[in-house]
Amino acid sequence: MNKNIRSFKESIRYFFFRYALIPIFILFILFSIFIVLITKMNIIINSKQAGKNINNQISEVYSNYSKELNRMSSSTNVINFIDSRLHSNLVYDEYYKFINTQKVKGVLSIIDTRGIFLISTSNSDSNTQRSILSNIVPKLKKNSNEVLSEINILPYEYNKQTTYTFGKAISDNGTVVGYLVYQLYEEDFETLLFQQNNELAVITDNHNRIIATNNNSIKGLMNKFTPKYYSNNDYNYVDISNNKYYIYKNEVINAPIYIYTMNSMSIRDDIFWIYFTFVLLVSILLLILIHHLGNRMSLNNSKSIDKLIYSVNELKQGNLNSYVNINSGDEFELLANEFNIMLDTLNDLMKKNKELLTLSYMSEIKLLESQFNPHFIFNVLETLKYSIVIAPKECEKIIVGLSRLLRYSINYENQKVELNKDLDYIKDYLDLNKFRFKEKLKYTIEISNNAEKALIPKLLLQTIVENSIKYGYKDKENLEINITANIIDKKLILEVKDNGSGMTPEQLNNIKDILKSTDNTSNHIGLHNAYKRLILLYGDNQSFQIESMLGVGTTIELTMPYEEENLYV
Repeated sequence: MNKNIRSFKESIRYFFFRYALIPIFILFILFSIFIVLITKMNIIINSKQAGKNINNQISEVYSNYSKELNRMSSSTNVINFIDSRLHSNLVYDEYYKFINTQKVKGVLSIIDTRGIFLISTSNSDSNTQRSILSNIVPKLKKNSNEVLSEINILPYEYNKQTTYTFGKAISDNGTVVGYLVYQLYEEDFETLLFQQNNELAVITDNHNRIIATNNNSIKGLMNKFTPKYYSNNDYNYVDISNNKYYIYKNEVINAPIYIYTMNSMSIRDDIFWIYFTFVLLVSILLLILIHHLGNRMSLNNSKSIDKLIYSVNELKQGNLNSYVNINSGDEFELLANEFNIMLDTLNDLMKKNKELLTLSYMSEIKLLESQFNPHFIFNVLETLKYSIVIAPKECEKIIVGLSRLLRYSINYENQKVELNKDLDYIKDYLDLNKFRFKEKLKYTIEISNNAEKALIPKLLLQTIVENSIKYGYKDKENLEINITANIIDKKLILEVKDNGSGMTPEQLNNIKDILKSTDNTSNHIGLHNAYKRLILLYGDNQSFQIESMLGVGTTIELTMPYEEENLYV
């Protein structure tokens, strides 16, 4: 071997190490950029999503309590209770019906104009009541037609604390008779603040007073939230405990309430899995890239074998002209020549086998037709014999119809004809039989428009119609035959249905066994030949189904590929 020429193995190794540096370098750059971007995007998306979720819930709470205050302030039960001090249970029923559906629970107090607490759904000390009378009731007196909403931090039993107040004056015919006050629990507000993928959350009023927070360390003086922003021009980042946080602020619609959600800008453990997924995806990309580069590297050294593999695969798919041309001057050229010789031999054998198969196929078709035509003609002549006796004046019509049937049946020009043409002769045959059976024979033919031009084996249905007439009158005086044709999923479906005598299950199974048999020695020549013609013409791409019930009738359904004249060769 020439020392200046690398071996195949040496070439692959050389190009691999040369081009592998490119994807590795790209990987590290992409990974670094991805870490920075995905961290920031993840924090921003999580903060905004948490803020929107809290906003929706707080908005719902605010709206529900505002509506409830307006409703209860005009409630007949509440007004009657203040006036008579009776039926407090009705007021409690309204309260519990409402409060049990709320995410944030509240204490209801009803106070008359003299400052007496008529109802309080939770025990409170005198300081709490004095605070309500001194801070809340005067505001309700001043704005008796409006709903009051503000921060009020008040203690209640079981170490619970309320943090937000809703109130409204109760009027009867324009006169204030009392006051409704709802005070909402702080712990229920805090429950709404715990959102997935969010660290800190704060709810404040329009004066930055904290209504609720999930971390008390961010409370400032006077229970206010006063974040320290990193820049006077950038209000997206705040400093909390010497850590940088992204902050997202949004206002509750139609309410003096603001939501703040914050997440640390440092990489969290849960983001690690995102990075791991990224590395995995980039690794897969790298493998694909290296594979592509490896193909490029080995292309010049493997053209010959690629050509051989391609030709072999084409041959597996049935392409018998997949010759290969290699002029490499080495063993691959010898293999290519041997492959081409093998392909020539295979083509010769396939051609001979095809000719033998065609001869065998045509012989069997002709044999079936030779059996079929005499059988058909005999049945038609039988019909004519009965018709001449029963209706001699109609003989001319019968003979004309018979001549058309005979001319059509002995025409060997085409094995397949259009369905509408074949059915014209089925109608002639049925009309001939109507001369014999008169009103005892009825028939209908329904063909969809797209099925009229479909090609079918000639006189395929005639055999089935003959059987319906031949065996249908066995135990019946009247017979009705229905013929339908439709195209479904590029399949032609033909159905011949009669209401004749039908068959027992044993007889039906016997007929099915005859159809499947190779050699038919029974007297059911017509059905067997029809089935055999379908098998020879369409192979497995057809079906021949028979269903029958004694005394009910018989249905035969044929399925075959949909063909038209311009598609048939």
